[in-house]
Amino acid sequence: MSTLQPITILIAGLGGEGGGVLAEWLVELAIRCGHPAQATSIPGVAQRTGATTYYVEIHPQSLAALGGRIPVMSLAPVPGCIDLMVASELLEAVRAIQNGFVSRERTALLASSQRTLTTFEKLAPGDGRFDSERLLQVAGSNSRQLAAFDVGGTAREAGTVPSAVLCGAIAASGVLPFERSAFEDVIRASGRGVAASLRGFALGFERCGAALGAAPAPTLVTQLDLVALGHARVVEFQDAAYGELYRQRVERLKAAERLADPQGRHGGELTREAARFLALWMAFDDVVRVADLKSRAGRFARVRREAGAQAGEVMRIADHFKPGVTELAGLLPQPLAQRLLDWESRRRRDGKSPLAMPLKLRADSISGFFALRLLASLRWLRCRGQRYAEEQALIERWLAVVETAAANSWETAFELALCARLIKGYGATNERAKENFRYIMNCWTSTDAGTIRRAREAALADDSGSALDAAMTQAGASARAVKAIPVRWLKRTGHRT
Repeated sequence: MSTLQPITILIAGLGGEGGGVLAEWLVELAIRCGHPAQATSIPGVAQRTGATTYYVEIHPQSLAALGGRIPVMSLAPVPGCIDLMVASELLEAVRAIQNGFVSRERTALLASSQRTLTTFEKLAPGDGRFDSERLLQVAGSNSRQLAAFDVGGTAREAGTVPSAVLCGAIAASGVLPFERSAFEDVIRASGRGVAASLRGFALGFERCGAALGAAPAPTLVTQLDLVALGHARVVEFQDAAYGELYRQRVERLKAAERLADPQGRHGGELTREAARFLALWMAFDDVVRVADLKSRAGRFARVRREAGAQAGEVMRIADHFKPGVTELAGLLPQPLAQRLLDWESRRRRDGKSPLAMPLKLRADSISGFFALRLLASLRWLRCRGQRYAEEQALIERWLAVVETAAANSWETAFELALCARLIKGYGATNERAKENFRYIMNCWTSTDAGTIRRAREAALADDSGSALDAAMTQAGASARAVKAIPVRWLKRTGHRT
């Protein structure tokens, strides 16, 4: 690093993580130590499609050493000319690499190993997540030095925000010519949340030092772990009896796999993957579960932490709901639910919009919280409702298909077991997913494992179902009937002149 050129630092942070505070701390640190410094920021965009970036330049020589000379500093980062890249989220580090800011010859990279999923990852019908291991490999191979650790988890452990942890990591990196005590003095001088920030700084300093040059150890999840986690999830969703039903279903999957693979050549992969998706399916999203999740104490603590609310500060939480006829019918017994759904179907055929009730509940108010807890207490009604019966019937059909296929082919049974991942979401998304799932289940006897895999991947890649239709018909399956869509006639509101 040249003593004639400023030390360049680029920080990429998400909203609410204190990136601006971190940049201010670095500038204040340099000024206190008698070094010229400058910082600028570029706001990111909303909905997790980009981070806010903060660019800091600090001259390695003090003003006294410069002898009255004033260095000229840049207002914007230049690709390939960054000495230290700091990212509070792993994908943001890779984005910086993609944009050319990180170089193997010059840039030390400090990054969090945890992920905050982007909007596009969440919108994908299947598993749209980027491979974290691959992202870490890209980060390590494209930087001079990589230090990656869980910044968010460290901040929560210390009871502070990520900026304090990253400040400690920057101090440990050795890129800046300042002592650790100088960093801590700046934090003390800030006057707010000093104790928590210093705890986060110390943990960040320690974990960055341990992570320098070290690759994160891969996480191995065994079949036993997955079944235990799945059981805990479904018990939390309903009750112990429902958890026992989950265990019985997993035992059926194990028996089917032993029949298909008596030598255990596949290491129980069918049971492991099927048990994972079975737990997610059995704990399906409905209004009762949503109300329960939104009124838990842990949720309020998490929101306060993410919003940066301090002790004694008032925080308001407004939840927006739009329940429709389908959600209401799901809690009613089959005869009543069917009448309600038939009535809604007639309305839709007449060209009317789906009936829904927009609601805004203040979860932090007594009335709003009471309404959420009242709805969450209807768990006992869930197992008597139409939605519960429909989900259980479809699960049993899926299990029976997997068991039947396992008698002839492990590969076919495995691909059919993975089809459970198609079931997700709620409302119209859930209905489309089930239509695609039923289509594959109806035609599996006339296809092979490869066709089932291609059909499943097509369904996950295209939410409309067109890709699935093409994959199935190319394999010789019967095409699905065209779904009728009502035509809505609107009155003309004006006249042409």
